[in-house]
Amino acid sequence: MVPLANAWRSGAGSAAWSPADREAYANDPEVLLSTDAGANRTKGDKGPEAWRPPNRRYWCEYARRWVWIKSDWSLTVNPAEKSSLRRMLGTCATG
Repeated sequence: MVPLANAWRSGAGSAAWSPADREAYANDPEVLLSTDAGANRTKGDKGPEAWRPPNRRYWCEYARRWVWIKSDWSLTVNPAEKSSLRRMLGTCATG
């Protein structure tokens, strides 16, 4: 979900994550998302301001997970990322 390179730019680098922290993050099941190789290459280390799931029906879940991961790992969200996340969260069905 939130690639390690993105996490690094979002605070992990300045928080000086240890190798054990990076390994824990990289193996956190909530951070991992199975996908095909083509989708993984397209996404790369981009955040939601630069890449969104092609299936618009998944935007809500993707944004929710992205926000949860950033919050859980105390990572920052930049203004462009925040704007894109709001747009994606706007696709969530209201109950």
